[in-house]
Amino acid sequence: MVVRISVKPTFTIAVVSLSLLLAMLLLSPSSPFSQTQMRLISSSQHDEKDIWSVRRMFEWKPCKWWLQGHLPVLPAQSNGYIRVDCYGGLNQMRRDLCDGVGIARLLNATLVLPKFEVAAYWDESRLHNVTITALPLTIDAWIIEVCKDAWIGQMEGFIKVAKELPPEIASKKPVRVDCSKRKGQFDYIESVLPLLLEHRYISMTPAMSQRRDRYPQYAKAALCQACYNALRLTRSLEKKASELFEAIPQPFLSLHLRFEPDMVAYSQCEYTGLSPGSIKAIEQARGDRKPWTGEPAELWRKRGKCPLTPNETAFILQSLSIPTDTNIYLAAGDGIMEMEGLTSIYTNVVTKSSLLSGEDFRRMHGNTKAALDYYVSINSDSYIATYFGNMDKIVGAMRAFKGLYKTLFLSRKAFADFTAQGLRGKELSEAMWKAHRNDFVMGRGSALPDCFCEFKL
Repeated sequence: MVVRISVKPTFTIAVVSLSLLLAMLLLSPSSPFSQTQMRLISSSQHDEKDIWSVRRMFEWKPCKWWLQGHLPVLPAQSNGYIRVDCYGGLNQMRRDLCDGVGIARLLNATLVLPKFEVAAYWDESRLHNVTITALPLTIDAWIIEVCKDAWIGQMEGFIKVAKELPPEIASKKPVRVDCSKRKGQFDYIESVLPLLLEHRYISMTPAMSQRRDRYPQYAKAALCQACYNALRLTRSLEKKASELFEAIPQPFLSLHLRFEPDMVAYSQCEYTGLSPGSIKAIEQARGDRKPWTGEPAELWRKRGKCPLTPNETAFILQSLSIPTDTNIYLAAGDGIMEMEGLTSIYTNVVTKSSLLSGEDFRRMHGNTKAALDYYVSINSDSYIATYFGNMDKIVGAMRAFKGLYKTLFLSRKAFADFTAQGLRGKELSEAMWKAHRNDFVMGRGSALPDCFCEFKL
């Protein structure tokens, strides 16, 4: 006699679910979940509809001491002239310019119109500096505005700006001053001011990590005015950016995603489960930078140093209850790897290349594309960044300046901590929700603290 065993659907589902759970537990710590696991949490719901529905307790707004404050009168006699030399990507040059304005005011110097140079950002071994005058399409953004009367007029009362140098100065080359180790007020006063007084004309690039909190308020006010009230896109680029903005399906979230080969190589992090093409691209970009291995790699990841993959980003967005049918504008450079990890979950993703005409896009330099991303991101309904680089900081600050508070920076450190603890699936989702909810409630990371003050809502 043949005995027929009937397998009920519920039992089959249970077996499949258990198999999936065991597979997830066996995954590597450096790649703690898969596409399958992401779909397991897609139906999880939190008490709030999404992260933006959480009530804020604090917010960052421009401080009144620089926005509406009464500044001391500029000294009649200047100590000399300073030219700020700005290098790198658009947002890096913007930061250098703003810091340079603050330093020039600190030293009671007259600011000479700056010099801008473009450089490969991540790989210092292959820098190719090109002056802006040789590339008219390179800085068609805020930086051109520095040379215009409107920007100079906005800086009146904050700092002296020289459109032309006096003859006895114009005939000289500025004395280059190394400021790589100058971090704060007394560094510049004790080491740079004597050189300024001696030579009367110096050039400098501000150190990347400035202690602006130690500046007197009049120097900080000049920096803040230069960054947030004075700098503007050129009319031609703002027109192009506005056209791009209008072409994006509304409302939309601007997502700044960083997972390019150079970025991953620079981070010195390793990932499992990447496609052969991505692995090859990363290896080609590594050069002498070898990835961390063993315990140092684990510590590096726990410190939040490893860029989030598109797959991990989609997981966190779902954890924050961002609907999968959300319109997303991808504010990112060329060459993002593993994009299917995001677009297989969030299907309404648009990019510059998909919205701009082919000819327009091909003619654009990387800095022009970055300026378009900047404009779209500061005006979007919401903004989420997977990193906290120069663009993320300035976009967060400008959104706070404009009163747009749906801004969030995803926590790589929290993600690494929770996955190292063995959290997976729904547990990981809930933990990421709580971590980002707390950040959003406290208003952390929404603006640069140098020019903004915390207000209780």
